Amino acid sequence: MSSSGVPVLHWNFGIGPITCHAWNKDRTQIAVSASSNEIHIFEFRNGEWQSVHTLSEHDLPVTGLDWGTKTNRIVSCSQDKNAFVWTFDKNVWKPELVLVRFNRAATYVKWSPLENKFAVGSGAKLVSVCYYEQENHWWVSKQIKKPIRSTVTCLDWHPNNVLLAVGSCDFKCRVFSAYVKEVDEKPSPNPWGQKMPFGQLMSEYTVGGWVHRVAFSPSGCRLAFVSHDSSVSFVDSTVDSQKAQNLRTVHLPFTTVEWITENSIVAAGHDCSPVLFVVSQDILKEVCKLDVPSATKSSSVNSALQLFKNIDRNNAAEKVVVALKTLHQNRITQILPHSGTVGNVSKFTTCGTDGIVALWDLKNHPSLV
Repeated sequence: MSSSGVPVLHWNFGIGPITCHAWNKDRTQIAVSASSNEIHIFEFRNGEWQSVHTLSEHDLPVTGLDWGTKTNRIVSCSQDKNAFVWTFDKNVWKPELVLVRFNRAATYVKWSPLENKFAVGSGAKLVSVCYYEQENHWWVSKQIKKPIRSTVTCLDWHPNNVLLAVGSCDFKCRVFSAYVKEVDEKPSPNPWGQKMPFGQLMSEYTVGGWVHRVAFSPSGCRLAFVSHDSSVSFVDSTVDSQKAQNLRTVHLPFTTVEWITENSIVAAGHDCSPVLFVVSQDILKEVCKLDVPSATKSSSVNSALQLFKNIDRNNAAEKVVVALKTLHQNRITQILPHSGTVGNVSKFTTCGTDGIVALWDLKNHPSLV
């Protein structure tokens, strides 16, 4: 139950732990990957989700998915070091192999805002920026390597289609230029920098753990990222593009973060509940958990002591309830916007290793600004 007492809409697709999901443009179809080499596409029909396609071109577990709303193409990457662009033609999803040139697993993939290129992260300490070469009719890539010193875990595109935020296991979040002259118009100067040749390092931030997820705000002037030291970090390029505010929280580490408005973000992870943060007077503040159980958790030393006494007295183990009081019963792996507009998201979805996809309606939360 949510804090207002309204049940959160959620579905279990029965395919096991969900590592990533992606929506089509009108939200009638969802692509999910369940820690396997298969991508399952479900369609909402007659009030329920029905499996309509299974894409099984990858050889090893799929690590990243993104569904382009403009082109209706899906891009996927996997531990098999490959990426595919899937095009829907005559009721069949047809894969095209991309020359990503990795010698380690691919870890994350994301379409650029114009969907004329995409970026793929890798365990090979690099990012491939891929685009379509018209004369040869194939997907080729350019690589950003330096100064990344460990596995790339996450990526996000700036709204200008050129800048790329990259999080990695070397405790760094970086902003690079991913300008490809074959497909991009020359970028205009912005708060992140003036000159933007391909691979240019625009800024770099250090945190106390590997970076799990990174996200640009709707305007592109702000950047948020979460890392394994349970911190949420925030950069405002209009104030200082080289300095990040790190907010240490009492929660378990967050694995995903998303902007809801220009001034508010939602993060989630090992605590199994989305948490709302707002930027107020250029300072990041925690507001509340969005998944508050209807009854407050009652746990006292006395009750634990009594439990042991009873077990001892009865000489038999009593049934202990291990279910969490949150909707998700395991780590949340991803947050995606669902409804509303860019800069004013009204609903978002989460997926987790408990196999659930949940739809959160922000209208139910009076604490939102």
